[in-house]
Amino acid sequence: MSLSIAGKTAIVTGAAKGIGLAVARHFQAKGANVMFVDIDETCLDAELGTEARAEGSVRMFTGDLREKLTIANLLSATIDAFDRVDILVNASRRMAISDPLNAEDDAVEMLWQENVMTSLRLSQMTAKRMIHQAEKAASEEDLIGAIINVSSIAGCQTQPDLLGYSMASAAVDQMTRSLAVALAPKRIRVNAVAFGSVMSASLKAALKDTPDWRDAIIDGTPLGRIAAPDELAEVMQFLASDASGFMTGQVLRVDGGRGLLDRVVIPAY
Repeated sequence: MSLSIAGKTAIVTGAAKGIGLAVARHFQAKGANVMFVDIDETCLDAELGTEARAEGSVRMFTGDLREKLTIANLLSATIDAFDRVDILVNASRRMAISDPLNAEDDAVEMLWQENVMTSLRLSQMTAKRMIHQAEKAASEEDLIGAIINVSSIAGCQTQPDLLGYSMASAAVDQMTRSLAVALAPKRIRVNAVAFGSVMSASLKAALKDTPDWRDAIIDGTPLGRIAAPDELAEVMQFLASDASGFMTGQVLRVDGGRGLLDRVVIPAY
């Protein structure tokens, strides 16, 4: 099986910076058509500039994906630009500290909506489009789509101040497994990447505010470093390609071995 994703069309959310941007750029470099998606129009436009307005393999879409109409408009824009969608990467995510003893803390609800429900609704509507495309497929055995969710090792750790983030991450893992079973008969694969020590946009911000965390994270990572976002992009290319054609419902941990040590005091990003 091939690792190639050339000629396929991918939607990548959270593509203005960090992991989402790294994935979108990596997919573009590997020959895919890529719709860069983010709510931050200024940041996304600064990254892409006129590149997204030329006739080529890159487009951009901005909007609040918590709104169903925005998701519908995103899919329409992708079809208008590239005629189809083959890959969805739900890389848009938020991280926030939450107080497990404060009933008025709305961080849990915010993280649930942005990290779980947005990915679920976009996955559902994208899957419907993939199924519609399959009606024109030459073979009834070919795989017709791949959905990749972004999760975190926080989903299986116990860190009270990350209550909302941990709950949302665990929910994304279970959503991945449930959608994988539901969509398998439709020949759509659903997998996830749960990461830990990756230099995401949120980790950069956290290290700026709390520089001591860097040493703690590195000390708690058997491979002894923080990974670059491009390393996640490589894993996602594998999950998007035919090379992983018999994999679905899997949550791959890309954390440098941090989960093996189970040191709960180390921040999970």
